[in-house]
This record gives sequence, C-alpha cells and structure tokens, in this order.
Amino acid sequence: MTTAVERQGAFVFKGGPVTLLGPEIKVGDTAPDFTVVGGDLGQVTLADSKGTVRIISVIPSIDTGVCDAQTRRFNEEAAKLDGVTVLTVSVDLPFAQNRWCGAAGIDKVKTVSDHKDLSFGTAYGVAIKEFRLLSRAVFVIDANDKVVHAEYVAAAGEHPNYEAAIAAAQAAK
Repeated sequence: MTTAVERQGAFVFKGGPVTLLGPEIKVGDTAPDFTVVGGDLGQVTLADSKGTVRIISVIPSIDTGVCDAQTRRFNEEAAKLDGVTVLTVSVDLPFAQNRWCGAAGIDKVKTVSDHKDLSFGTAYGVAIKEFRLLSRAVFVIDANDKVVHAEYVAAAGEHPNYEAAIAAAQAAK
C-alpha cells in the first residue's frame, strides 16, 4: 500500500494520534472513484450510484458502539430520503457486514467493504496507516459527483454531525 500523501496525527485512535493515508477531500472537489466489495462479493464503485445524491458514512468497524450507532442513524435517515443512496464503508469483511445488518435489521443502508486494497480509504484520505482500518468520516456527493459535504471526525469515539450531513443531502437533491 503506497500513497504520496500521509497526514500524520490527523485522527485519534485508541487514545493516540495516527496517520491517515490519502488526500483530505474538500467541499467542491470532484468525488474520487473507488472500488469496494459489496455484500454479494461483487465490485461496487462510485459510478454505480451516479445520478443520485450519495451519503457515504465511513466507520472503523461495524461491531463497535459508535459505528453501530452511526450506521443505525443513517439507516433511519435513509428511509426518509428518497433519491439518496447511503453507503457505509469499513474494512470489515462483507460476511461480517451482512451478519451485522441482518441481526440489526439494517436494510436501507448498503454496507461495502474496503478490505481488499483500501481503494476508498486512500482515495478519500481515511485509511489508518498503523491499523489498516478506516477513520470515521461522512461525505455527501451530489448527482454530478461533486462533494457537497465532507467531515473528518477527529477521534474514533466521536460521532459525526448527522444533521449537517442530512441537510447537505437534502439540499443536493
């Protein structure tokens, strides 16, 4: 795994600063493409949802408290947001994501795995170098692939600003 950009101390994980690989994506940027693995083990790319507004919720691991809460919250909101695609990205294996979604009754959010090559993580600057996990973040991308909201959460145990992401998605519709 090589990348030109390393952002040292950009995220706090397990009580200490870690290095994030990849650029910091900003509002107004063209959303970078990525290839992740869906629950059926097929490839999922940004282009698969072109023409819709996308909320991309990024979590370190589906089996932890804040990640669980974040995924549940965006699942609830997705039910109310017609025309918005909601993806939850982590490096959890698709089998674990499917198991968790089934047990939690999650059916509006599409979970995808970046375990294979950290394509999403390095494109969006959320890959944690020291742990090969993703940091917590939320991106909203409009139907024309422009980033209209980008939030890099400062520490693993903190929640993102759900209201800001939802408002950005509604405004982009």
